[in-house]
Amino acid sequence: MSLDTQQQILIEQRVGNDSRSALVAYLLLIFAGGLGIHRFYLGHTGSGVAMLVLLIVGVLTTPILIGFALLLALGIWWIVDLFLIPGMVNRQRDELRRNLRAEYLARQPAA
Repeated sequence: MSLDTQQQILIEQRVGNDSRSALVAYLLLIFAGGLGIHRFYLGHTGSGVAMLVLLIVGVLTTPILIGFALLLALGIWWIVDLFLIPGMVNRQRDELRRNLRAEYLARQPAA
């Protein structure tokens, strides 16, 4: 079974409306990057929590100098995320597109 053109257009409209914005993700990264909020926004909860924990532990352990290494690692992760955000957004859109396509196909009567 396949979808007709109108259904494909509807799916693409929903993907455009319901998917996450790369601009918002970049703004979250730039203004609150160490907190990992951009990763929560993009649905990567585990790595968002890891970034948040890394920041908290890094700040708390700076008096004993261990925290500087943790904050350096967090800074490198922040820079890497500048390049990873477009891929994360595209994967989220592809997943949404697959789910919507499966939903439309499930609604079609059996031939």
